[in-house]
Amino acid sequence: MKTVTPHEAWKGEADCLNCALRNTVLFSGLNQTDFEKIHKPIDQFRLPTGSTLYHTYDDASYLYTIRSGVIKLTQYLADGNQRIVRLAFSSDVIGLESLIDPKYKHNAIVLRDIEVCRLPAPTVNQLSTENQTLHKELLNRWHRALNDADDWITQLSTGSARQRMANLLLKLSEKYNADECELFSREDIGSMLSMTTETASRTIAEFKRNDLIKKHNNLYRLNKEKLLEIQSD
Repeated sequence: MKTVTPHEAWKGEADCLNCALRNTVLFSGLNQTDFEKIHKPIDQFRLPTGSTLYHTYDDASYLYTIRSGVIKLTQYLADGNQRIVRLAFSSDVIGLESLIDPKYKHNAIVLRDIEVCRLPAPTVNQLSTENQTLHKELLNRWHRALNDADDWITQLSTGSARQRMANLLLKLSEKYNADECELFSREDIGSMLSMTTETASRTIAEFKRNDLIKKHNNLYRLNKEKLLEIQSD
C-alpha cells in the first residue's frame, strides 16, 4: 500500500495527476485550500483478481476510486447463490454508501486486477458540505449508480437468454467505448444475467457460431447491428 499525502495529491506527485485524485471528475472542483483540509492520508494500492476489497456489512469508512481494472459488486440470495448487481470500471467510485450508512451494502470483489485510491468518508463528507461542486458531483455519482442498478434489473434480468446476453455485450462495449469488449467467466456472466452457467455457455457458443461475437486478441469484436436486432426482438 502506498500512502499519498495531500501535498503529493495536489502537486501531482505519486502519479495522482494521472489517476483518481486531481484529474478525476469527483475531485475536479477542489482547489489547493480544499486539499489542505484533508488531514487523513489517501491510500493507493493494487489488488489481484479474486481479492475482496470489502464485504457486505463491513464498517463503511472509505470510498474507493478505481484507477484501473474491474470490480464486481455482489450480494448473496436466500438460496446461497451469488448475484452480481453491478460492475465498476476505471474512474468509477464505489462505497458511496459510506457517506450515509455505517455498513457496506455489497461484497466488492476484484474481477480484473485493480489499482484504487481509498478516500476517508468523513473527509469527503466534510468537503462536500463546503464545496458545492464536489457535492453536486457526489449527487451525480449516486444518480449514475442508481441508473446502473436500474439497467441491471430491467435489461440484464428480463427477457430471453439471447436478449439478456445481447444487452450485456452492448453495455460492456459502452464501457470500452468500442465495438468490442471483454468476456468474463461463464459463472460470472450467469450471475450477472440471472441464468445458469450452462445457459450462459450455450448462449455464448451460439453467438460465436452465428458470428455475433468474434475473438480478437483478448477481446471480442461485436456485430452490434445483429445484437441490436436481438435486443429489440
